[in-house]
Amino acid sequence: MEKLYFIPGSQDLYGEACLKQVAADVACLKQVAADVAEMVAFLNEKLKGTIVIEQLPTVETSEICLKDMRRVQDDDDCVGVITWMHTFSPAKMWIKGLQELRKPLLHLHTQANEKLPYDAIDMDFMNLNQAAHGDREFGFILAKLHVPHEVVAGYYRHDDVVEKIRKFAQVAKAIGLSHRMRVATFGNNMRDVAVTDGNRLECEIKYGWEIKYWGIGEIADLAKEATDEEVDAKMAEYESKYTMATDNIDAVRTQARYEVAFDKFIAANKCSAFTDNFQDLHGLDQLPGIAAQNLMAKGIGFGPEGDYKIAAFSAVLMKMAEGRKGATGFIEDYTYDLTPGQEVELASHMLEVPASFAATKPEIQVHPLGIGGKADPARLVFDGVTGDGIQVTLIDLGDHFRIVCADVELVKQPLPMPKLPVARIMYRHKPNFEIGTAAWCYAGGAHHSVISTALNRADIEMFARLTGTELVTIGDDTTEEDLRRFTI
Repeated sequence: MEKLYFIPGSQDLYGEACLKQVAADVACLKQVAADVAEMVAFLNEKLKGTIVIEQLPTVETSEICLKDMRRVQDDDDCVGVITWMHTFSPAKMWIKGLQELRKPLLHLHTQANEKLPYDAIDMDFMNLNQAAHGDREFGFILAKLHVPHEVVAGYYRHDDVVEKIRKFAQVAKAIGLSHRMRVATFGNNMRDVAVTDGNRLECEIKYGWEIKYWGIGEIADLAKEATDEEVDAKMAEYESKYTMATDNIDAVRTQARYEVAFDKFIAANKCSAFTDNFQDLHGLDQLPGIAAQNLMAKGIGFGPEGDYKIAAFSAVLMKMAEGRKGATGFIEDYTYDLTPGQEVELASHMLEVPASFAATKPEIQVHPLGIGGKADPARLVFDGVTGDGIQVTLIDLGDHFRIVCADVELVKQPLPMPKLPVARIMYRHKPNFEIGTAAWCYAGGAHHSVISTALNRADIEMFARLTGTELVTIGDDTTEEDLRRFTI
């Protein structure tokens, strides 16, 4: 289970008795030590299933701070840190430690007591409970050192504060996945396509994504080696989850064989995402369809046509959305219905839309695919879910990365599409078609993106802040005048 380390701050100005109260020593749980332990225990109970919080020694000196931050960095289970200045904590002693920190930081601006004890408050109480003082000192040094961080302000027992901490934990876990991400690219990018390409080395430097090439023959060989028992097990899974709407069972078994191969490869090479390319399928009879769709539904990132950025980014966002209601996954913009006042977009792909978007039980169908020059592939066909969501993409502009995040509304398709045998998602752009799509184009938004009904703009804004990524947002608050600022 991933964890966040909790580091309280204090100092040695008020004497040994005061420090014993602030320190997290079980023998001193009379006043402030009890506050610290109680806060951690409360948050662990509230955040159970999302994250574990573990306390580190109170920072009283630069040596303690440095030791704490090195422990944060060295613990592979730790995805970030929460800091809280219970009392005044001179910020110079945080400098060396913060310079070591390369994991997300949440500055919790809270205090042990919700209300002031007006009748009893004295100088001792005020000196021991001065987060309003200490957190401002700490906030300054974070700004001075340009440390990316989140600030959550409010009483730690309030529901809104707990939920903000939970969101930070989810984003921190996603960033943790990002920094141990390995993307398998089977083949290269689709020939002549610009936006799916970029600088793989910069991706690893910026986000930690190890983008590695393998020939598709690796999957072809593993598929040939798959046993009938392994394929039968996949087929049983398909039949339990989907409706078999084809007599071409051999084509479906081929996809099951591919998924067995991808499962083995991903596990053996510790990959969290992969790409393929319909222009590079040597050794395969079909373009992977159900295989890719099913893997995405299990949280494995995917990018078609060699789009390694969207493969990695989709895995990161699916990790961020874990435990939330809704669907998150890859999609591609296709075509519009431009009826005035009722504009809507149809998004899909040749085959690969994750089954998590299905509004009803998906059907397994087999149809010709007029691209790639291979046999008719089996795929999942369904109409998509509805509700408010976001569309997000990541682009490489050469000298920096940019995230484009747009608010959208997923809608039910107005009429049946009996001759379009693919998974279909339809949505409306906010604030309207004209501004929403123009803003996306001005910002350089890619045609490959991630749609999510589980995440929202605030989640993406936090990810962008903590990773130092430029962010362009589009939504109801976007005006025609704003289009000028989206120009690259």
